[in-house]
Amino acid sequence: MSEVILTKESIRRLLAAGNGDSALLYLCRAASISEVATGFSESRLESAAKLLRQLGLDDSMNPKFQLPAERPEYTEEDVRRQMELPRSGFRKLVGEVQRCIGKVLSTEELKILLSMVEYLGLPAEVVNILVHYCVERSRSRGTGRMPSMRTVEKEAFQWADQQIDTVEKAAAYMQSANLRNTRQAELCQLLGITDRRLTPTEERYLQSWIEMGFANEAISLAYEKTCENTGGLTWKYMSRILESWNSQGLYTLDQIKTMDRKPGAPQGKAGYQRHGEPLSPQMQEAVNRMLATQEE
Repeated sequence: MSEVILTKESIRRLLAAGNGDSALLYLCRAASISEVATGFSESRLESAAKLLRQLGLDDSMNPKFQLPAERPEYTEEDVRRQMELPRSGFRKLVGEVQRCIGKVLSTEELKILLSMVEYLGLPAEVVNILVHYCVERSRSRGTGRMPSMRTVEKEAFQWADQQIDTVEKAAAYMQSANLRNTRQAELCQLLGITDRRLTPTEERYLQSWIEMGFANEAISLAYEKTCENTGGLTWKYMSRILESWNSQGLYTLDQIKTMDRKPGAPQGKAGYQRHGEPLSPQMQEAVNRMLATQEE
């Protein structure tokens, strides 16, 4: 039986949409199963398909984007030629980007921008959205400075790799990213991190917990247990707690309080024998020793 591979990005988009019909239709398409299997009416099927198109997931089963084998070296003349084309979309893009970042682009920066359009094949409108996304991300992180074009270029490679090459897909990606950033900000408040930026390692921890699907209350409980046992926030220790719950399929506070069991832990109170339970070998041996002592 062939496997169905779902990317983290596609799962994030489906979760952000919160629509069961579109998720089920996506799974059918991913597994090459007829859409008739959903049991949807024609209108319901069309609504689900429309949402997938808006999320940029209607063609996500296409082969992965492949860059040309050799990256061209763009020159100042290449940039000038693009700027002078009639109704140049590149010239308009340059103006939008310069307004967004608040400065005139250097020749080298213009070459980078041109490579996003020509080498990566991203439409000018998508690159414009990409630059705005990078600027907003920098602002949300409190860096106090605009992202460099090299930083934007690095993000552009990721967008091209994920086939975020339409305005609809770019909008869906930004919506999903904004949801993740909002959740991350909530968790920073919960952990008492309000006066500094997270380190890259700390961000990876938070994102992994978000991707596991934990409710805020569950993460708060893990934080309390970590502080009780280590005297403060110890990321590695806290992550082990959450990974243990994840392995048990426990993601909400009620689930954890009701079902959490440490491996090998007794179901009753420690040190007590439940009525009717057979004695363990150790307890049986202790009883035998006590009886032997009384006989002596």
